Order: sequence, then structure tokens, then C-alpha cells
Amino acid sequence: MNNQNGGPHTTAIHSGFEPGDHRGAVSVPIYQTSTFALPSAQEGADRFAGRTGGLIYTRLGNPTTQALEDAVAALEGGRGAVATATGMAAVTTVLLALLRQGDHVVGTRPLYGATSSLIANRLSRFGVTSTFVAATDLAALGRAIRPETRLIYIETPANPTLDLVDIAACAAIARVAGIPLVVDNTFAGPHLQRPLELGASVVLHSMTKSLNGHSDVIAGAVVAGEPALLNALRETAIAFGTTIDPHQAWLVLRGIRTLGMRVERAQANALALAQWLEEHPQVAWVRYPGLASHPQHALAERQMSGPGSIIAFELHGGEEAGRLLMDSVRLITLAVSLGGVESLIEHPASMTHKGGDGVTPGLVRLSVGCEDLDDIRADLAQALDAVRLRAEVALQNER
Repeated sequence: MNNQNGGPHTTAIHSGFEPGDHRGAVSVPIYQTSTFALPSAQEGADRFAGRTGGLIYTRLGNPTTQALEDAVAALEGGRGAVATATGMAAVTTVLLALLRQGDHVVGTRPLYGATSSLIANRLSRFGVTSTFVAATDLAALGRAIRPETRLIYIETPANPTLDLVDIAACAAIARVAGIPLVVDNTFAGPHLQRPLELGASVVLHSMTKSLNGHSDVIAGAVVAGEPALLNALRETAIAFGTTIDPHQAWLVLRGIRTLGMRVERAQANALALAQWLEEHPQVAWVRYPGLASHPQHALAERQMSGPGSIIAFELHGGEEAGRLLMDSVRLITLAVSLGGVESLIEHPASMTHKGGDGVTPGLVRLSVGCEDLDDIRADLAQALDAVRLRAEVALQNER
């Protein structure tokens, strides 16, 4: 893995790849094959028995996938990574690898809706119990730990409220309890936050988001800080078939090469828009870690190298006003997901986070992209004007 000790941009561009291993190719080839020829029956037996290394079958390992895994591990500062077919495959791999019947999970809320449902509703069918506490309440997290607790699972910044969880403090609680801390790092990504350095045991991503960055792939990744955890995660991914396809892996790896440039551009846009929205008369409140008004702004500055590109805000007029805003944008796309080069807007309460903790009916989630700032701001301005005009008409009708 070359340049693994370089800066974040250098690491994103060069990690996980040695041209000499691929006939001098400057881009990792796509090894689009299901199986690999074995030089002899004995070598085949040795590889299957683990006595020697070597490729066998793409579900078990593939050069393109390995290049991606090495890159993600380098970005996160981990011992290794396992690339998965989707973000939820990454979540599932972690939970299946680390939990068994009778175990208990402590999680923070809010979490991505599919994750909280998997923990609370699916794993409960197999005898795994769970307790969820507010993301900002460390005392409650400590009290929730039981003798049978085997995992602490957090997401920071939280989706979609942008509450922050103190990773280092959670890691200290996990160490005292002797259990792993798992961090969903999707919102920030490794360019802005490195949980393993703060004491986490496992980091996971939906690589669909900023790591890929082009809204054309679904993928996930799990990164471990210790070899034993990494082996358990890889064995689980192989056994349950959650591993990634080599073509998907190549697309994500291509996206990673521009990670820093995309994230920094989108983040600069987001900060300017958050400041502008905070002063707009139609906006009731804005939640963005880069604003001094964010209740955990100091924590964001301490554990993140930047506030990211996601903004949560609510309009005067609540849900109706928010829906009108989303129906009125022209440049910004009304769609779920985040972290792409294009700006996306959605309504969590009716789409991704129905009934989620802290998700108010009028909350709007804006994933800011890499377009020209003036164009994004102009689109929001005209959409907010539509909201204002509707409100004025409604007020006149009441009179």
C-alpha cells in the first residue's frame, strides 16, 4: 500500500494500489471474474485450508476488491477493511459478526432508519435485545450497559438531526465495559473524522455516499482496528455473502481518488448556505455543526476536521412549508441519499426517518453538492420565495 503515510489527499489518490502488481496499469483493473484458475490440485487444497495465500473465488477475495479495501483502511487508519455490497450489508456484517443469542446492544438515537429497525425489530427475533439512548446523553449510555451488553453502536453526526456523539467518551465507556464501540462514519467520512484514532473498535460506511460520491453505486465498508476483529468481520461477510462485486468496487475506488476535493468543495458550499439560511426570514432554525449556534459546535471542532456538507433546517410553517420548498426547487434534486456531487433535498419524517427520534415534521435535510454556490443559493432563494408567497396568500384568505 503506497503513500499510506501521506496527507489525506495523497492517501485518497494513491492508497491500495501498486501499478507493478497489475502489469503497470495506472488505474486498478476490473477483475470481472467469478473464479480463479488453480496451478495444481495440491495448491488448491492448500489455499482452501489456509496454508497458503492466493485467489480462489471472488466472494472470498478479488484483486479489485482488495485494492478498494486497502484504500478505505488507509483512509480510516485501520488494520484492514471488508467491502460489502451495500451500506446495510456493512451494518448487517458487523452485527452478525459481533452478536449472538442473548446479547444486548446499546445504540444512540437517532440512527439511520434501516439500522435501528434491523437492531430493534429483526435481531430481536433471534434473541438479541437493545436499548437506545439520546445521542447527546453519555450518562444514559453508561447506565444502559448491562452484564450481557456486547456492543455499543453510534452514528455521528446523526442522521438526519446532525446531533453529535462524543466518540472518545463513548470509547472510554466501552473500554471500561470490555466491549467494542462501532461507529457509523457515513455522514462525516474519513476525510473529516477518524473514529479509530478516537478509540473506536470498528468503523463502517455506506460507501454509496461521499466515498463514491457520484450517485451511481450502492456499496458499504467495515474497517477494524485489530486483526482479530477484522478476521471475524471478513469470515462473516464471506459466510453470509455480503461481499462486493468487483465492478462496484472499481467504481467506488475511482470515486475515492477525488474524495478530498469533492468533500472540501461541498463543505465550503454548505457552510456558506447554512450561514445564509440562518439569517433567512422564512427559516425557523438551522442545524449544522459548522455554525456556532449548533449546541455541540465545540465537540465538532474537537473530533472533526470539518463540519461536512449536510444541513438540517426547518421553515416557519412546518411540514407544509417544507414540502412546498422541496416541490419548488429546480436545480437541487428531490431525492434521498447524500454525499454526491449534486445537491439533494428530502423530507425525513415522511421518507427516510418515519417516527425517528428528534425528527420534527417540518425538518428538511439538504445534502449540499459541488455546484457553484451562487446557483444553489439562487435555487433555494426562489423556492423560499414560493413558500413566502403561499403563506401571504393564506394569510390574506384568513382575513
